[in-house]
Amino acid sequence: MDNLPSTLIDQFGRKVDYIRLSITDRCDFRCVYCMGEDMQFLPRDAVLSLEECARLVKVFVQLGVSKVRITGGEPLVRKNALWLFEEIGKLKGLDELVLTTNGSQLSKHAAHLKKAGVKRINISVDSLKPERFKSITRTGDLSKVLESIDSCIQIGFEGIKLNTVLMRGINDDETESLVQFAIDKNIDISFIEEMPLGEVSHARENTFVSNTETLKLLQSKYTLLPSAESTGGPARYWRVANRYTKVGFISPHSHNFCESCNRVRITCQGELYLCLGQEDKVELMPLLRAFPENDAPIMEAIVESMKTKPKGHDFDLKRATPAVVRFMSHTGG
Repeated sequence: MDNLPSTLIDQFGRKVDYIRLSITDRCDFRCVYCMGEDMQFLPRDAVLSLEECARLVKVFVQLGVSKVRITGGEPLVRKNALWLFEEIGKLKGLDELVLTTNGSQLSKHAAHLKKAGVKRINISVDSLKPERFKSITRTGDLSKVLESIDSCIQIGFEGIKLNTVLMRGINDDETESLVQFAIDKNIDISFIEEMPLGEVSHARENTFVSNTETLKLLQSKYTLLPSAESTGGPARYWRVANRYTKVGFISPHSHNFCESCNRVRITCQGELYLCLGQEDKVELMPLLRAFPENDAPIMEAIVESMKTKPKGHDFDLKRATPAVVRFMSHTGG
């Protein structure tokens, strides 16, 4: 393995130092923009073991990855997930271990996650109205999510951020109230444009809300100062004047962020996706299982994959069927 690089550089000269690892396709919510109502989840033997997840992260860190985000489905429904966070948290060379969650299970695990080394947590909240929240998530209990947010604040995580997907006619009338909630809690919030991944029950072309529109609305209510701050992902931030809160915008449609892409995604099946919006992938699970004591073939496959990482995604809401047929929950949050 002496000839392998210590950093991952793709064919366009972009340094890949951030991985998003899904540890389960299962979720206790069924958010309307993320998955279908009647999902068929993978059998247990088709999913990476937690030991395989830990091994993969270790390999990526050896190749220069310094930030790892654990996603799902809902990662905290995975049995013994805390063990994985503890193992990853021990790795030398890893600067950031972060979590994306729906918050349903978070309050009871928050203290253990912080002790394991999780620095920042993103919590999905698309409405502050209990009945609407349940309608969007199909099963979710808003009170449990709000309890989790308060638990994380009390425990003292370095960064807590809400993630919100606005949908026209569904929850876009809550834009200001969601930002004000974040301001009142001294936490951050990011608005994520809905992405055309998988067949869902509504026409995305009709519900799409651009972040350009959202920013304009918020600028009429708040003094927002452009910020060069970054958390290493695709969000572009504005700081609310004289407040702790930053407002982020992840805009795959209205402001393509591919030129600075520094990340890849690994599904719970060990599929390495080089781009969220493309189908190019490398199967890592067979290598993990064929070479249980030898990381070299896995490392070589990862390094080789950088030659095929595409320049960018190609989202088009007007297509009759999505260019990417897998659900958001399959790739990982």
